[in-house]
Amino acid sequence: MAERVIGVDIGSTEIRAAEVETRGKGEKHLVSFASVPLPAGAVSDGEVMEVQTVAGALKQLWQAGGFSHKSVVMGTGNARTTVREMDVPSLPMDQLRSSLPFQVSEILPMSTEEALLDFYPTSERTVDGASYLRGIVVAVAKASVSNTVMAAESAGLRPVAIDLVGFALLRSLLTPGTQQPTVALVDIGARITTVVIVEAGQPRLVRVLPSGGSDITDALTSALQIPLAEAEQAKRAVGLNGDVPPQHIPVRDAVMQSSRQLIEGIRNTFVYFQGGNPGAPIQHILLSGGGSHMVGLGQYLASASRLPVSYANSLVAVKPSKKAAAAVQGRESLTGVAIGLAMGEDVE
Repeated sequence: MAERVIGVDIGSTEIRAAEVETRGKGEKHLVSFASVPLPAGAVSDGEVMEVQTVAGALKQLWQAGGFSHKSVVMGTGNARTTVREMDVPSLPMDQLRSSLPFQVSEILPMSTEEALLDFYPTSERTVDGASYLRGIVVAVAKASVSNTVMAAESAGLRPVAIDLVGFALLRSLLTPGTQQPTVALVDIGARITTVVIVEAGQPRLVRVLPSGGSDITDALTSALQIPLAEAEQAKRAVGLNGDVPPQHIPVRDAVMQSSRQLIEGIRNTFVYFQGGNPGAPIQHILLSGGGSHMVGLGQYLASASRLPVSYANSLVAVKPSKKAAAAVQGRESLTGVAIGLAMGEDVE
């Protein structure tokens, strides 16, 4: 029987869910997708603040999506998530995971008792006759996911796994044909930006930046003393466009000023990676997320990084049904996390 997995992406302004079915030869089919908006403040900086509000939205989402079951894979990836590349002794994965608290205690900003730990192996090597696994250690503060799980359970759902948003993006936005060069995935949300650097199809660096599109809107509101809704409209209309009428110059300049911190954070992530990996230069940037569609942002990032930039398509790794394709149409760069979560975990 074909396996169906449902991924749930709880963002700051919207919840999205995708149902993916794995068929013969491992083909992934997107059978359902739906999204519902969230009121301001229900989720902040990637963490659920209002459990019952989010639970109510999840119930609405399940009615809208017509999903086949209630077992779900949830995403995590906020400022309290630690992601580090490191070498560990080569052990069976169950033994390796049980030994992680002793392996990583000195590199975490929290105690191991407060963290959910996992290890994603990317390669193996031998040093002086001893085998080591190189991979990515993920540490998530238990407190930062407890409300997410509580909201899902309050909505009648059954969380079966918590997965890193960065890994979900890798699965959904890259196909085998695009996995050879070193690629940077940059997902700009409302309050969180996730950067994933992928070399030969494997994640090498995952970084969560605590800013996004809504922070630019807030700065525009403050700089020009205009209402939030007007600032959002002005940001979308003018953005970082270099050639604007005189009356739009104050908006463009304010957006430019407030965007610099985000762009510098992204660029500095690239510089950090290149410094430690001179033999694997980043060759391309794939942009996704609701905050990525501001006019001129792609060109600004390309200029700052001196790298080609294009928009990601979350349907490159799945075959959508007609129903799912219609639900995703026009939102292909916004749905990668939900689809990727549903691609990564087998549930019953």
